Amino acid sequence: MTGLIHWIENEQAFSARWQSESATPAPRRVMVADDRMTADDAWRLACSGTALLWRGDFQNARQLLQAMGRRIERKGRKKGSTPLEAFNLHRLAQSQRARTLGMLLIPFQPGHLIPLRRAPDVVQACTQAYGPNNDTYVCSLRELLGLIGAYEWRKNGVEISALQARIHPHYGVFSPLRGEYLDLIENAPLPATDLAYDIGTGTGVIAALLAKRGIKHIIGTDTNPRALACAEDNLQKLGYADSIKLENTDLFPAGQAGLIVCNPPWLPARPSSPIENAVYDPDSQMLMGFLNGLAAHLAPSGEGWLILSDLAEHLGLRSREALLKAIDAAGLTVLQRLDIRPRHPKTNDADDPLYEARKQEVTSLWRLGARPT
Repeated sequence: MTGLIHWIENEQAFSARWQSESATPAPRRVMVADDRMTADDAWRLACSGTALLWRGDFQNARQLLQAMGRRIERKGRKKGSTPLEAFNLHRLAQSQRARTLGMLLIPFQPGHLIPLRRAPDVVQACTQAYGPNNDTYVCSLRELLGLIGAYEWRKNGVEISALQARIHPHYGVFSPLRGEYLDLIENAPLPATDLAYDIGTGTGVIAALLAKRGIKHIIGTDTNPRALACAEDNLQKLGYADSIKLENTDLFPAGQAGLIVCNPPWLPARPSSPIENAVYDPDSQMLMGFLNGLAAHLAPSGEGWLILSDLAEHLGLRSREALLKAIDAAGLTVLQRLDIRPRHPKTNDADDPLYEARKQEVTSLWRLGARPT
Protein backbone atom coordinates (compact mmCIF):
# COMPACT_ATOMS: atom_id res chain seq x y z
CA MET A 1 0.00 0.00 0.00
CA THR A 2 1.23 3.48 -0.81
CA GLY A 3 0.00 6.92 0.20
CA LEU A 4 1.41 9.84 2.14
CA ILE A 5 2.67 10.03 5.69
CA HIS A 6 2.84 13.40 7.47
CA TRP A 7 4.83 14.61 10.48
CA ILE A 8 6.15 17.72 12.22
CA GLU A 9 9.90 18.12 12.66
CA ASN A 10 11.70 21.22 13.91
CA GLU A 11 8.34 23.04 13.80
CA GLN A 12 7.98 22.34 10.08
CA ALA A 13 5.50 20.08 8.31
CA PHE A 14 6.89 17.24 6.18
CA SER A 15 5.37 14.56 3.98
CA ALA A 16 6.73 11.48 2.23
CA ARG A 17 5.42 8.44 0.42
CA TRP A 18 4.24 5.66 2.69
CA GLN A 19 5.39 2.18 1.66
CA SER A 20 3.77 -0.97 3.05
CA GLU A 21 3.82 -4.40 1.43
CA SER A 22 1.42 -5.64 4.11
CA ALA A 23 -1.17 -3.06 2.97
CA THR A 24 -1.09 -1.32 6.36
CA PRO A 25 -2.44 2.27 6.16
CA ALA A 26 -0.07 5.12 6.96
CA PRO A 27 -0.08 6.01 10.68
CA ARG A 28 -2.14 9.10 11.47
CA ARG A 29 0.04 10.22 14.38
CA VAL A 30 3.79 10.42 13.87
CA MET A 31 6.49 11.85 16.11
CA VAL A 32 10.24 12.02 15.54
CA ALA A 33 12.36 9.82 17.82
CA ASP A 34 16.05 9.16 18.32
CA ASP A 35 18.49 7.37 20.60
CA ARG A 36 17.10 9.12 23.67
CA MET A 37 13.81 7.21 23.33
CA THR A 38 13.41 4.51 25.98
CA ALA A 39 11.83 1.14 25.26
CA ASP A 40 9.06 1.80 27.78
CA ASP A 41 8.16 5.12 26.13
CA ALA A 42 8.33 3.60 22.65
CA TRP A 43 6.09 0.73 23.75
CA ARG A 44 3.57 3.08 25.33
CA LEU A 45 3.42 5.38 22.29
CA ALA A 46 3.16 2.47 19.84
CA CYS A 47 0.32 0.88 21.80
CA SER A 48 -1.54 4.20 21.77
CA GLY A 49 -1.24 4.45 17.97
CA THR A 50 1.64 6.93 17.70
CA ALA A 51 4.32 5.97 15.18
CA LEU A 52 7.99 6.82 15.75
CA LEU A 53 10.00 8.15 12.80
CA TRP A 54 13.56 7.25 13.68
CA ARG A 55 16.39 9.78 13.38
CA GLY A 56 18.98 8.06 15.56
CA ASP A 57 21.44 5.22 15.07
CA PHE A 58 20.03 2.39 12.92
CA GLN A 59 21.40 -0.41 15.10
CA ASN A 60 19.87 1.25 18.16
CA ALA A 61 16.52 1.18 16.35
CA ARG A 62 16.88 -2.59 15.87
CA GLN A 63 17.61 -3.03 19.56
CA LEU A 64 14.63 -0.87 20.45
CA LEU A 65 12.38 -3.01 18.27
CA GLN A 66 13.63 -6.15 20.01
CA ALA A 67 12.95 -4.56 23.39
CA MET A 68 9.41 -3.71 22.32
CA GLY A 69 8.93 -7.30 21.23
CA ARG A 70 10.02 -8.56 24.64
CA ARG A 71 7.37 -6.39 26.26
CA ILE A 72 4.77 -8.10 24.12
CA GLU A 73 5.99 -11.50 25.26
CA ARG A 74 5.77 -10.46 28.91
CA LYS A 75 2.06 -9.89 28.55
CA GLY A 76 1.63 -13.60 27.94
CA ARG A 77 -0.86 -15.32 25.68
CA LYS A 78 -4.49 -16.10 26.18
CA LYS A 79 -5.21 -19.80 25.83
CA GLY A 80 -8.33 -20.91 24.04
CA SER A 81 -10.55 -23.63 25.45
CA THR A 82 -10.91 -25.20 21.98
CA PRO A 83 -8.49 -25.51 19.03
CA LEU A 84 -10.60 -23.05 17.04
CA GLU A 85 -10.58 -20.50 19.86
CA ALA A 86 -6.81 -20.98 20.24
CA PHE A 87 -6.38 -20.33 16.52
CA ASN A 88 -8.49 -17.17 16.60
CA LEU A 89 -6.66 -15.84 19.66
CA HIS A 90 -3.32 -16.64 18.00
CA ARG A 91 -4.31 -14.73 14.87
CA LEU A 92 -5.50 -11.79 16.96
CA ALA A 93 -2.23 -11.74 18.91
CA GLN A 94 -0.24 -11.87 15.68
CA SER A 95 -2.21 -8.95 14.29
CA GLN A 96 -1.76 -6.86 17.42
CA ARG A 97 1.95 -7.62 17.54
CA ALA A 98 2.42 -6.65 13.89
CA ARG A 99 0.48 -3.42 14.39
CA THR A 100 2.45 -2.39 17.48
CA LEU A 101 5.92 -3.28 16.20
CA GLY A 102 5.07 -1.69 12.85
CA MET A 103 5.02 1.71 14.56
CA LEU A 104 8.81 2.11 14.46
CA LEU A 105 9.54 3.77 11.10
CA ILE A 106 12.64 4.24 8.96
CA PRO A 107 13.12 7.09 6.43
CA PHE A 108 14.51 6.49 2.94
CA GLN A 109 16.13 8.77 0.39
CA PRO A 110 16.00 8.24 -3.40
CA GLY A 111 17.78 5.07 -4.45
CA HIS A 112 16.67 3.18 -1.31
CA LEU A 113 19.33 4.86 0.83
CA ILE A 114 18.81 5.11 4.61
CA PRO A 115 20.06 8.44 6.02
CA LEU A 116 20.90 7.07 9.48
CA ARG A 117 24.14 6.27 11.28
CA ARG A 118 25.33 2.66 10.92
CA ALA A 119 22.55 1.91 8.44
CA PRO A 120 23.16 -1.19 6.28
CA ASP A 121 23.23 -1.21 2.49
CA VAL A 122 19.72 -2.35 1.61
CA VAL A 123 19.62 -1.14 -2.00
CA GLN A 124 19.46 -4.61 -3.55
CA ALA A 125 16.96 -5.96 -1.00
CA CYS A 126 14.60 -3.01 -1.47
CA THR A 127 14.99 -2.94 -5.25
CA GLN A 128 14.03 -6.61 -5.47
CA ALA A 129 10.91 -6.01 -3.36
CA TYR A 130 9.87 -2.47 -4.33
CA GLY A 131 11.55 -1.89 -7.69
CA PRO A 132 13.68 1.16 -8.58
CA ASN A 133 13.07 4.27 -6.49
CA ASN A 134 13.59 7.97 -7.19
CA ASP A 135 11.83 9.63 -4.26
CA THR A 136 11.78 9.76 -0.47
CA TYR A 137 9.60 7.34 1.43
CA VAL A 138 9.00 5.83 4.87
CA CYS A 139 8.40 2.21 5.84
CA SER A 140 8.34 0.28 9.10
CA LEU A 141 11.58 -1.16 10.41
CA ARG A 142 9.81 -4.49 10.89
CA GLU A 143 8.96 -4.65 7.18
CA LEU A 144 12.50 -3.64 6.23
CA LEU A 145 13.97 -6.46 8.31
CA GLY A 146 11.60 -8.83 6.52
CA LEU A 147 12.90 -7.56 3.18
CA ILE A 148 16.48 -8.10 4.29
CA GLY A 149 15.65 -11.65 5.40
CA ALA A 150 13.90 -12.38 2.10
CA TYR A 151 16.91 -11.04 0.20
CA GLU A 152 19.16 -13.49 2.05
CA TRP A 153 16.77 -16.38 1.33
CA ARG A 154 16.77 -15.45 -2.35
CA LYS A 155 20.55 -15.13 -2.46
CA ASN A 156 21.33 -18.33 -0.57
CA GLY A 157 18.34 -20.44 -1.59
CA VAL A 158 16.57 -23.33 0.13
CA GLU A 159 17.99 -26.81 -0.23
CA ILE A 160 15.40 -29.21 -1.71
CA SER A 161 16.48 -32.81 -1.16
CA ALA A 162 14.00 -34.17 -3.71
CA LEU A 163 15.61 -31.98 -6.38
CA GLN A 164 19.17 -32.27 -5.08
CA ALA A 165 19.32 -28.56 -5.76
CA ARG A 166 18.39 -25.20 -4.25
CA ILE A 167 15.26 -23.14 -4.86
CA HIS A 168 15.60 -19.35 -4.56
CA PRO A 169 12.32 -17.78 -3.36
CA HIS A 170 11.69 -14.14 -4.26
CA TYR A 171 10.18 -11.63 -1.86
CA GLY A 172 6.43 -12.17 -1.56
CA VAL A 173 6.60 -15.78 -2.83
CA PHE A 174 6.04 -18.63 -0.39
CA SER A 175 9.27 -20.48 0.41
CA PRO A 176 9.16 -24.32 0.26
CA LEU A 177 10.64 -24.72 3.74
CA ARG A 178 8.24 -27.54 4.62
CA GLY A 179 9.57 -30.19 2.29
CA GLU A 180 7.53 -33.21 3.34
CA TYR A 181 4.91 -32.63 0.63
CA LEU A 182 7.69 -32.75 -1.97
CA ASP A 183 8.59 -36.24 -0.75
CA LEU A 184 5.02 -37.29 -1.51
CA ILE A 185 5.23 -35.86 -5.04
CA GLU A 186 8.60 -37.52 -5.58
CA ASN A 187 7.30 -40.98 -4.72
CA ALA A 188 3.69 -41.05 -5.97
CA PRO A 189 3.15 -43.25 -9.08
CA LEU A 190 2.89 -41.14 -12.24
CA PRO A 191 -0.30 -41.67 -14.27
CA ALA A 192 1.25 -40.15 -17.41
CA THR A 193 4.47 -38.48 -18.55
CA ASP A 194 3.42 -36.41 -21.58
CA LEU A 195 1.83 -33.31 -20.02
CA ALA A 196 1.22 -32.01 -16.50
CA TYR A 197 -0.22 -28.82 -15.01
CA ASP A 198 1.17 -27.22 -11.85
CA ILE A 199 -1.63 -25.05 -10.45
CA GLY A 200 -0.34 -22.13 -8.37
CA THR A 201 3.29 -22.77 -9.25
CA GLY A 202 4.82 -20.27 -6.79
CA THR A 203 8.59 -20.78 -6.79
CA GLY A 204 8.25 -23.44 -9.49
CA VAL A 205 9.49 -26.16 -7.16
CA ILE A 206 6.70 -28.66 -7.97
CA ALA A 207 7.04 -28.07 -11.72
CA ALA A 208 10.79 -28.65 -11.45
CA LEU A 209 10.27 -31.87 -9.47
CA LEU A 210 7.80 -33.16 -12.08
CA ALA A 211 10.32 -32.38 -14.81
CA LYS A 212 13.02 -34.20 -12.85
CA ARG A 213 10.69 -37.21 -12.65
CA GLY A 214 10.41 -37.32 -16.45
CA ILE A 215 7.28 -35.34 -17.35
CA LYS A 216 8.02 -34.10 -20.87
CA HIS A 217 5.89 -30.94 -20.90
CA ILE A 218 4.60 -28.94 -17.95
CA ILE A 219 2.48 -25.79 -17.69
CA GLY A 220 2.76 -23.85 -14.43
CA THR A 221 0.08 -21.27 -13.65
CA ASP A 222 -0.12 -18.41 -11.18
CA THR A 223 -1.75 -15.01 -10.88
CA ASN A 224 1.04 -13.44 -8.84
CA PRO A 225 3.57 -11.68 -11.12
CA ARG A 226 6.24 -12.10 -8.46
CA ALA A 227 5.64 -15.84 -8.39
CA LEU A 228 5.88 -16.14 -12.16
CA ALA A 229 9.14 -14.18 -12.20
CA CYS A 230 10.44 -16.32 -9.33
CA ALA A 231 9.48 -19.59 -11.06
CA GLU A 232 11.08 -18.47 -14.32
CA ASP A 233 14.30 -17.59 -12.50
CA ASN A 234 14.43 -20.94 -10.69
CA LEU A 235 13.59 -23.02 -13.74
CA GLN A 236 16.31 -21.28 -15.73
CA LYS A 237 18.87 -22.02 -13.01
CA LEU A 238 17.75 -25.66 -12.76
CA GLY A 239 17.82 -26.20 -16.53
CA TYR A 240 14.11 -26.97 -16.93
CA ALA A 241 12.98 -23.79 -18.70
CA ASP A 242 12.65 -25.49 -22.09
CA SER A 243 10.17 -28.11 -20.86
CA ILE A 244 8.09 -25.88 -18.57
CA LYS A 245 5.81 -23.07 -19.76
CA LEU A 246 4.49 -20.48 -17.33
CA GLU A 247 1.10 -18.78 -17.69
CA ASN A 248 -0.53 -15.91 -15.82
CA THR A 249 -3.78 -17.80 -15.39
CA ASP A 250 -6.25 -18.33 -12.56
CA LEU A 251 -6.08 -22.05 -11.84
CA PHE A 252 -6.27 -24.10 -15.07
CA PRO A 253 -4.77 -23.44 -18.48
CA ALA A 254 -6.74 -24.42 -21.57
CA GLY A 255 -6.93 -28.09 -22.51
CA GLN A 256 -6.47 -31.35 -20.64
CA ALA A 257 -3.52 -33.08 -19.03
CA GLY A 258 -2.74 -36.52 -17.69
CA LEU A 259 -1.56 -35.09 -14.38
CA ILE A 260 -2.69 -31.92 -12.61
CA VAL A 261 -1.06 -30.97 -9.31
CA CYS A 262 -2.24 -28.32 -6.86
CA ASN A 263 -0.87 -27.31 -3.46
CA PRO A 264 -3.40 -24.68 -2.34
CA PRO A 265 -3.16 -22.65 0.89
CA TRP A 266 -4.02 -25.06 3.67
CA LEU A 267 -6.07 -22.93 6.06
CA PRO A 268 -9.55 -21.59 5.14
CA ALA A 269 -9.19 -18.21 6.83
CA ARG A 270 -8.88 -14.64 5.66
CA PRO A 271 -5.32 -13.33 5.19
CA SER A 272 -4.48 -10.13 7.02
CA SER A 273 -2.03 -9.01 4.32
CA PRO A 274 -1.20 -9.94 0.70
CA ILE A 275 1.87 -11.86 1.87
CA GLU A 276 -0.38 -14.32 3.77
CA ASN A 277 -2.24 -15.40 0.61
CA ALA A 278 0.04 -18.45 0.36
CA VAL A 279 -1.09 -19.65 3.80
CA TYR A 280 -4.76 -18.64 4.06
CA ASP A 281 -7.45 -19.46 1.52
CA PRO A 282 -10.64 -17.54 2.48
CA ASP A 283 -13.73 -19.75 2.18
CA SER A 284 -11.49 -22.39 0.56
CA GLN A 285 -11.80 -20.55 -2.75
CA MET A 286 -8.71 -21.98 -4.41
CA LEU A 287 -9.35 -25.48 -3.06
CA MET A 288 -12.93 -25.49 -4.32
CA GLY A 289 -11.93 -23.93 -7.63
CA PHE A 290 -9.40 -26.68 -8.18
CA LEU A 291 -11.80 -29.48 -7.25
CA ASN A 292 -14.72 -28.14 -9.26
CA GLY A 293 -12.65 -27.60 -12.40
CA LEU A 294 -10.45 -30.67 -12.21
CA ALA A 295 -12.62 -33.28 -13.98
CA ALA A 296 -13.05 -31.10 -17.08
CA HIS A 297 -9.29 -30.66 -17.44
CA LEU A 298 -8.22 -34.27 -16.87
CA ALA A 299 -7.27 -36.34 -19.87
CA PRO A 300 -8.75 -39.89 -19.96
CA SER A 301 -7.30 -41.93 -17.08
CA GLY A 302 -5.61 -38.78 -15.81
CA GLU A 303 -5.14 -37.87 -12.16
CA GLY A 304 -5.33 -34.76 -10.05
CA TRP A 305 -2.94 -34.58 -7.13
CA LEU A 306 -4.21 -32.45 -4.27
CA ILE A 307 -1.54 -31.63 -1.69
CA LEU A 308 -3.25 -30.71 1.58
CA SER A 309 -2.51 -30.70 5.29
CA ASP A 310 -5.26 -31.72 7.72
CA LEU A 311 -4.26 -28.95 10.16
CA ALA A 312 -7.49 -27.13 9.30
CA GLU A 313 -9.42 -30.16 10.51
CA HIS A 314 -7.62 -30.26 13.85
CA LEU A 315 -8.23 -26.52 14.28
CA GLY A 316 -11.95 -26.87 13.57
CA LEU A 317 -11.76 -24.78 10.38
CA ARG A 318 -12.84 -27.56 8.04
CA SER A 319 -14.01 -31.13 8.57
CA ARG A 320 -12.86 -34.24 6.73
CA GLU A 321 -16.51 -34.88 5.87
CA ALA A 322 -16.76 -31.47 4.18
CA LEU A 323 -13.64 -32.18 2.11
CA LEU A 324 -14.92 -35.60 1.01
CA LYS A 325 -18.31 -34.12 0.11
CA ALA A 326 -16.60 -31.44 -1.98
CA ILE A 327 -14.58 -34.09 -3.82
CA ASP A 328 -17.72 -36.12 -4.52
CA ALA A 329 -19.77 -33.09 -5.58
CA ALA A 330 -17.06 -32.19 -8.11
CA GLY A 331 -17.51 -35.53 -9.86
CA LEU A 332 -14.25 -36.94 -8.53
CA THR A 333 -13.24 -40.15 -6.84
CA VAL A 334 -10.37 -40.80 -4.44
CA LEU A 335 -7.96 -43.30 -5.99
CA GLN A 336 -5.47 -43.24 -3.12
CA ARG A 337 -4.24 -41.06 -0.28
CA LEU A 338 -0.55 -40.89 0.55
CA ASP A 339 0.31 -39.48 3.99
CA ILE A 340 3.39 -38.09 5.67
CA ARG A 341 4.07 -36.46 9.02
CA PRO A 342 5.45 -32.89 9.04
CA ARG A 343 9.02 -32.44 10.19
CA HIS A 344 9.07 -28.71 11.00
CA PRO A 345 10.11 -27.65 14.54
CA LYS A 346 6.68 -26.41 15.62
CA THR A 347 5.36 -29.97 15.74
CA ASN A 348 7.54 -30.50 18.83
CA ASP A 349 7.19 -27.04 20.38
CA ALA A 350 4.83 -27.36 23.34
CA ASP A 351 4.92 -23.57 23.79
CA ASP A 352 3.40 -22.99 20.37
CA PRO A 353 -0.23 -21.83 20.85
CA LEU A 354 -1.37 -24.31 18.17
CA TYR A 355 0.73 -27.21 19.45
CA GLU A 356 -2.20 -29.51 20.23
CA ALA A 357 -3.34 -29.31 16.61
CA ARG A 358 0.14 -29.36 15.08
CA LYS A 359 1.21 -32.54 16.87
CA GLN A 360 -1.65 -34.38 15.13
CA GLU A 361 -1.07 -32.87 11.68
CA VAL A 362 -0.70 -35.07 8.60
CA THR A 363 0.10 -33.88 5.10
CA SER A 364 -1.57 -35.86 2.32
CA LEU A 365 -1.36 -36.30 -1.42
CA TRP A 366 -4.86 -37.12 -2.62
CA ARG A 367 -4.82 -38.99 -5.93
CA LEU A 368 -8.10 -37.98 -7.55
CA GLY A 369 -9.70 -39.22 -10.75
CA ALA A 370 -12.83 -38.24 -12.67
CA ARG A 371 -15.77 -40.39 -11.61
CA PRO A 372 -17.08 -42.46 -14.54
CA THR A 373 -20.41 -41.17 -15.83
